[in-house]
Amino acid sequence: MTMDRQNVVTALETALTDVLERPVTGLTGDVKLFDDLHLDSTTMLEMLMALEDSIGLVVDPEDLDADDFVSVDTFTDFVLRTQLEQVSA
Repeated sequence: MTMDRQNVVTALETALTDVLERPVTGLTGDVKLFDDLHLDSTTMLEMLMALEDSIGLVVDPEDLDADDFVSVDTFTDFVLRTQLEQVSA
């Protein structure tokens, strides 16, 4: 399933709401995942697993780069790039 930026952000909000056990809505591209939302490596992995379940995101741990998890924008770019690579593979 190919997604656009807004679909990814919506899925991210849902995953973060589940993982953080508090409502996460209205994310903008400049929100920092670690600094603003207080994610850590454990909650980041839980978020990735939730996205695997909800949107079929498949991530190879070897492909993970800290730069992809800086902000909502960088993470959305990562998800879209990963999905594009999976579709074309």
